[in-house]
Amino acid sequence: MKQATLHQLKVFEAVARHSSFTRAAEELFLTQPTVSMQVKQLTKAVGMPLFDQVGKKIYLTQAGEELLKTCREVFHHLDQFEMAIADLKGLKQGRLRVAVITTAKYFVPRLLGPFCQRYPGIDISLQVTNHEYILGRLSENLDDLYVMSQIPENIDVICQPILENPLVVLAPAGHPLAQEKNISLERIGAEPFIMREPGSGTRQAVVDLFDEHEIALKVQLDLGSNEAIKQAVAGGLGISVLSYHTLALDGSSDQLVVLDVEKFPIERYWYAVYPSGKDPSIVARTFLEYLLTEGKQLAEKTLLKNFPGLVIPNFTKRI
Repeated sequence: MKQATLHQLKVFEAVARHSSFTRAAEELFLTQPTVSMQVKQLTKAVGMPLFDQVGKKIYLTQAGEELLKTCREVFHHLDQFEMAIADLKGLKQGRLRVAVITTAKYFVPRLLGPFCQRYPGIDISLQVTNHEYILGRLSENLDDLYVMSQIPENIDVICQPILENPLVVLAPAGHPLAQEKNISLERIGAEPFIMREPGSGTRQAVVDLFDEHEIALKVQLDLGSNEAIKQAVAGGLGISVLSYHTLALDGSSDQLVVLDVEKFPIERYWYAVYPSGKDPSIVARTFLEYLLTEGKQLAEKTLLKNFPGLVIPNFTKRI
């Protein structure tokens, strides 16, 4: 193992985490042959196979599992060292790793811009992924902060609400209900619905609300992408419920309208989360404070600027 390099360990960890040489190569901006060669050289240094290949899938061997544990311990200690150095240097240098749920891509990158300008010496890594992978990264403590809309139930975490995340009812422009006020849930329930895939937090919140009032939904289409849902709604395939932050990049689009429906918006929040017992670095603490103050105001101003016609009725509760 004295012949193994830190680069080889990083390549191996990425392959093991993704169970894929191709996805590891994409993440590390390397070619697949380069990744394969690094793993081959590391296997030679270990003296035992690290992966078994069954068909097109690869699985860790027992030696591979042990090496993966060791890699993560090494990376953790290196992170602790980097944080200690960053603390000594203040905020002139450092690294911030943030992982966010897919919908948060509509506002988190916009918040990172001003933060980077204020602290140009900080390197930032942003991972955007679905709820399942976020929980996986959180359980393995791979990042400094996580932004999500559902607080994990089976992981002990520290969380703080950072921004309102109301769910609104979207319809195509020109929909017969567009000009009505305080539309009943029964009337909305009669419309064809376009929903996020089963397991989505947004879908569960909608289902819970209508189940509470014993109203059956007419789910016409399941889609796993907010962008696809917006296009389907604009195309007249039905109505949907999404976070109002999904409108942030639409500019002055006139293809969608927010309906004024009783019990809506559904009150939800974005949370900044990190594992309980973790001691955030000075960089992470500063970014969290930024999210709780300036970030919240910037996100709201950006949304209203890019979608000036947006009205969020009834949502008056503040964090």
